[in-house]
Amino acid sequence: MPTDTNDAKPARGKKKKKIDLDTIRKAVLVASWLHEKKGRDIVALDVTGLSPICEAMVAVSATSARQAKALADHTLAMCAERGIAYLGMEGYRTGQWVLVDMNDVLVHIFLEETREFYNIEGLWSEAKPIPLSFPDESGKGPQ
Repeated sequence: MPTDTNDAKPARGKKKKKIDLDTIRKAVLVASWLHEKKGRDIVALDVTGLSPICEAMVAVSATSARQAKALADHTLAMCAERGIAYLGMEGYRTGQWVLVDMNDVLVHIFLEETREFYNIEGLWSEAKPIPLSFPDESGKGPQ
């Protein structure tokens, strides 16, 4: 089971050939992975020129610490499957706010009440929203 980067490294599965995605496409891809695992209120922001540490952020709400951990696990598993590098993860142990650092994309996985308290979208209100669309439950098109 993955833990914070200060603990043992998470299992990454078989190594695959790395693929090169631009930042926006990577953020949209990550958002789709989070949607697959029932993440709520998924938002992607282009913070190019606004943040010195990344170019895009994806924020998602989880209903429980267990779901937050599952969202983080799924994101890391999909990175391994697709050959997408990530630098580390913080906050996994408590599951209140899990941060997955994918170098140019930061993924914020929050418990709903934690997300409201920190208001990441308000903090980055100057960021340009990245359009997201997900198939509905029947798989027939965007929501």
